[in-house]
Amino acid sequence: MEKATCLVLAVTMVVVALAPPQAEAAISCGTVANDLSPCINYVMYGGAGTPPVPCCTGIKTLYNQASSTADRQAVCGCLKSVAGQASPAIIGTAAALPGKCGVSIPYEISPSTDCSKVH
Repeated sequence: MEKATCLVLAVTMVVVALAPPQAEAAISCGTVANDLSPCINYVMYGGAGTPPVPCCTGIKTLYNQASSTADRQAVCGCLKSVAGQASPAIIGTAAALPGKCGVSIPYEISPSTDCSKVH
């Protein structure tokens, strides 16, 4: 389950990067994992076809919740802390999820992302 969580968190990092800025961070790693949990099976089993509706709903929910730079950086930190444990294939599948769910992300999901540059 930890590899699945890693993938889900990697997807979140991408989604959160575009949310508009606001106040201080309120998003925890638990929130990230909860919102993206419907994506786990999709990502773990190759990500073929259309992602499940609950997965895309979770991505969009997290995107909307991450309304400040601090929120986005917090989510990035959660993702980065586990992304190093995921295989390149899982990270690639996770990186494709936001686009498949209609969320435009301006950077690539990677374990080497500098979260201080997420605004």
